[in-house]
Amino acid sequence: MSSPSPVPSIFDPQALTALKGGLRKDDPKALKAAAQQFEAVFLQMMLKSMRAATPQDGPFDSEQTRFYQELLDSQLAQVMAAKGGTGLAKVIERQMSQVQPALPEDSAGFPLSPPARSLPLERNGGGLPLPSTTTPAMPLTVPPVPQGVPSVTPTTGATGAIDARAQAFVATLWPAAVSASRKTGIPPQFLLAQAALETGWGRQEPRLADGRPSYNPFGIKAGAGWSGAVAEASTAEYGANGQEVRVVERFRAYNSYAEAFDDYARLISSQPRYAQVLGARDAASFARGLQSAGYATDPAYADKLMRVIGSPALTMRG
Repeated sequence: MSSPSPVPSIFDPQALTALKGGLRKDDPKALKAAAQQFEAVFLQMMLKSMRAATPQDGPFDSEQTRFYQELLDSQLAQVMAAKGGTGLAKVIERQMSQVQPALPEDSAGFPLSPPARSLPLERNGGGLPLPSTTTPAMPLTVPPVPQGVPSVTPTTGATGAIDARAQAFVATLWPAAVSASRKTGIPPQFLLAQAALETGWGRQEPRLADGRPSYNPFGIKAGAGWSGAVAEASTAEYGANGQEVRVVERFRAYNSYAEAFDDYARLISSQPRYAQVLGARDAASFARGLQSAGYATDPAYADKLMRVIGSPALTMRG
């Protein structure tokens, strides 16, 4: 029985030297380690983007804690890559291990006009797949829509790269959106789009007086019948003439996003004015149904919501 591979450490000063020496000797183990290092860098960039999308203004946040958080993320990326990670390292190792033709040499041993060396990119072979000109490239991991959740008909014209903050926002709220989707018949992408519109992809979520998050991505206000915690925040309201006015409102505060999505599902399902929204399968019906029911006072609310539904971060989840 072979012994397990040692867990790589970011504090090992000899690791890079040993890796360079192994690559010079064409050591297969060194090639595997180099591929893992590449994947570790990729994973670390993903973790850094996700950290950037998370509020970092709590009582225990400081330059020192962020420094050690970055060290932890670097080590976590190394461990994840060593244990298989996303599988990117295996693809790189397989690609780089293909035999390259020998270069012709002159009497002095230097190559004469060496041909350009490129990696073969077979679509169905062992190389990296070429991007299709008709089908958008999918991210590394896209959770499928669970059974029982309605399909989505997104708006057209959703192109461009996925913003890291938007991707992290969708990944964080996706489980809660799926749960609420089963209760309302509304696709989870539509629910996430409304949450993104109400909070600016998480940037403008109401906060409690002590700085804690309210976990209220839908901007649900705390009326007279609300007995839970409350977060006060400035918000835009529109009068009959369409004029925007900034006012301070009281919003409901929850213990988690799952609790907020459950409350939203109860609100939509229990009030008759939202009957046309329940079970909506296309973006226009959902957005215009919310606006006509009076969910928001913004006269352009439906158009804004449809644009968010057509954003890459959400259409890639379809």
